[in-house]
Amino acid sequence: MSSNPTNKETVIFSEMLIGGSHWSGVIRRGTTLRLTDLEGGANVSALFYNVEEKLERYNMADTLKGQHTACLSSGDVCYSDMGRVLCSITADTCGWHDTICGVSDAAMVEAKYGRLAYQQGLNEYYKNGYDSLINELGKYGMGKRDIVSNINFFSKVIVDDNGSMHFVEANSQADDYVDLRFEMDCLVVLSTCQHPLDPAPAYSPKPVDMTARYTGTAPANDACRLSCPENERAFINTERFYGLTVRAK
Repeated sequence: MSSNPTNKETVIFSEMLIGGSHWSGVIRRGTTLRLTDLEGGANVSALFYNVEEKLERYNMADTLKGQHTACLSSGDVCYSDMGRVLCSITADTCGWHDTICGVSDAAMVEAKYGRLAYQQGLNEYYKNGYDSLINELGKYGMGKRDIVSNINFFSKVIVDDNGSMHFVEANSQADDYVDLRFEMDCLVVLSTCQHPLDPAPAYSPKPVDMTARYTGTAPANDACRLSCPENERAFINTERFYGLTVRAK
């Protein structure tokens, strides 16, 4: 547990995720979750679901086309497939978070790094992103059909003119962080397995700190809300979901 939160708001919890681990939990509306890359080179694969109706979840296509981007950074939001805002990126020292590459699977990890099963490696066995997410989803009666395109926080992938994808090394440095302010009560599922395109020759997933604190919901002049008209409409949809009176512009 971390004992030195960097913000004045009340800390709800603070926890370190070791490399290659997975985590899930409910993050309430008005809470900001800070993910911090402790050593540099981390990857956090993330999925978000409306905790009240888990069929509503993060939608990559709407998130990207609504904000005219291929990656996420400060000022962007994560849309659900119902046109609402699940969470907003209110601060970001990294600058680019991958949205298109998905997660590793068991065959990919074995082909790249070899096989180290639990019977041989115990807690150091080689894990993969897909199985990690499935393990967490199973705790909520969810499974393979609930895996959608995820976000890979701290990872950067560029696409060249020929359509080939290239992983950018050293995109995230030690102590880089991203703040996610949740606009809905969300089930959050995380994996700290390596990015599927990470060229590192050894299996070496990096640790991440997560600290949740109550910061309140987006004000009327919020930068994420006002970054584009589509975001303003999505915030209105979100506030109506919670029974708030809002006035469309």
